[in-house]
Amino acid sequence: MSGKTLTRMDLSEAVYREVGLSRNESAQLVEDVLEHVASALVSGENVKISSFGTFTVRSKTARVGRNPKTGEEVPIEPRRVMTFRPSHLMKERVDAGNKS
Repeated sequence: MSGKTLTRMDLSEAVYREVGLSRNESAQLVEDVLEHVASALVSGENVKISSFGTFTVRSKTARVGRNPKTGEEVPIEPRRVMTFRPSHLMKERVDAGNKS
């Protein structure tokens, strides 16, 4: 694995090169898209990006967990978590990348 992380700057630079918007417009476009996705998730909506995957928010109930070091039981509060499920096309692309 290369260990490289794709950043907002990388995304805006790609938009700049591919679409031809100015760097500022490209950065604002990336920010607007990410803000729209985040807002939808916060409001409990699913976000499906065709050929990429689906982001969903799940509600987890309260439960009793265990500290693995001490074995002590610890209450875990109810919370909402985001999950991502890749599309079958994305899974195939990642798998193909692993073979090359």
